[in-house]
Amino acid sequence: METKDYNASHKAIVTVVGTDQVGIIAKVSGFLATKDVNIEDISQTVLSGRFVMMMSVDLSKTSQSISVIKEELNTLGKSEHLSISMMHEDVFTEMNRI
Repeated sequence: METKDYNASHKAIVTVVGTDQVGIIAKVSGFLATKDVNIEDISQTVLSGRFVMMMSVDLSKTSQSISVIKEELNTLGKSEHLSISMMHEDVFTEMNRI
């Protein structure tokens, strides 16, 4: 089993951006479910045909490291012509601090 590479807070933010298409939420949430990652909050919108989604997720039950999940999300994004990223909640908070 891999060592998790994040601190005591097992929260992360997943962002998805791309051209709107059927099934984006299902594909991303289905992938996360296979990794035992729980979606705690989700917000999505479509602006002029662009799909934008943010998810707050809990990684406490997954056996995989955040770096492995990030890489696999990136691969999923490429196959679906989407930009999918994940960052630890602490990093996201610091990046968006005013």
